[in-house]
Amino acid sequence: MSTLWTRNFSLYFIARSVSLLGDAMMPVAIALAVGALYGVSGVGYVLAVWTSPFVLLVVFGGVFADQIGARTMMIAADAVRFLTQGIAAAAFFAGAPPLWLMLVLSALSGVAAAMFQPGVNGMVPLVASDPQRANATLKVADAATQLGGPVLAGILTAAAGPGPVFAVDASTFLLSGICLALIRITQLPRQAGNVLRDLRRGWVEFRSRSWMWSVILIWMGFGLCAFGPYVPLASQLVGARLGDAAYGWTMAGLGAGTIIGGLVAIRFRPARPLAAGAVVLAGFAAIPLSVALEPPLPTLIAAHAVGGVAIAFWSVMWATSVQTLVPPEVLNRVTAYEVAGSVSGIAVGQALVGPVATVVAPRELMFVGAAATATAVAALLLIRPIRNVRRASQPIPELVHS
Repeated sequence: MSTLWTRNFSLYFIARSVSLLGDAMMPVAIALAVGALYGVSGVGYVLAVWTSPFVLLVVFGGVFADQIGARTMMIAADAVRFLTQGIAAAAFFAGAPPLWLMLVLSALSGVAAAMFQPGVNGMVPLVASDPQRANATLKVADAATQLGGPVLAGILTAAAGPGPVFAVDASTFLLSGICLALIRITQLPRQAGNVLRDLRRGWVEFRSRSWMWSVILIWMGFGLCAFGPYVPLASQLVGARLGDAAYGWTMAGLGAGTIIGGLVAIRFRPARPLAAGAVVLAGFAAIPLSVALEPPLPTLIAAHAVGGVAIAFWSVMWATSVQTLVPPEVLNRVTAYEVAGSVSGIAVGQALVGPVATVVAPRELMFVGAAATATAVAALLLIRPIRNVRRASQPIPELVHS
């Protein structure tokens, strides 16, 4: 087995870990800080204006990553997000920022994320010769940040307000950009291309893989009914019933489960990764069900841990399948299309959650999220091209340098 912890992968691991820590703090900070000022609709709008430009522009991020280089695009995006989060921190330190400012900063951060995200998938095969081990290890780091980030955000928000949370988030993007700049890789050959032509090539590659676009269609419905409404509704339901600190601990339970799911994915290599991932994904239903049923806090945390295992294992199986079954020269563009599709449902769900919650009780919407999970799992297993996807050999090891 090849060595995972090369200089390049170590730097990439640090860059992703610190950035993910800041990202894990943000939902709690926004839910508590923006929710206190502008209610659940304000939280939904701030999240939605981040997601909307992300969905609209991420395909261009994939083109630019293939034309300019994934690392270059990621460093530039980190610089922009360092500025947006720093301005948000200053605004909260100065008092109560107006909603319009939070919306503008959230939108700019979403644009930067659209330029950043396609390279996340494309960089993994360049810094690691075993993508599944790398993805699982990164998922464990993601889980650790999900475990510590919400607790840290809750403590900082309660003790000093949201300003320090946004300041820490800004510093994570600065450190991420520095680490990415220090990575030494042999870039894939690139040619200055026509943006529309390259977009078309990426779409053709995406559309030609029925297993991929089928998953994305399923994920759009899943995001609309389950993922999108979850953060605004869960923060309100759990916080109102058990207190803001309980919501932080609930998110920590989700992080703990994600760690376990990532560790399992390091060792378990199913021949049909998407079928195996779909079976495990059924456990995600425990998250919305537990919020809807209003159990004691320990049960709520345990249910979120089960859901964390489910989503982590599925995520590793999906990311590895994409990275190993798509040609490297178009990977960033194809990744952009699959990300745009999967996140679009989340964006719509976030935008609609406030108005819908005035008509349908939030607890009932959590039951809808559980039903959507079961429906998504059934669809993933019933569609033959998805369940028949087989594990591929590892790609392009010659591009990896220590």
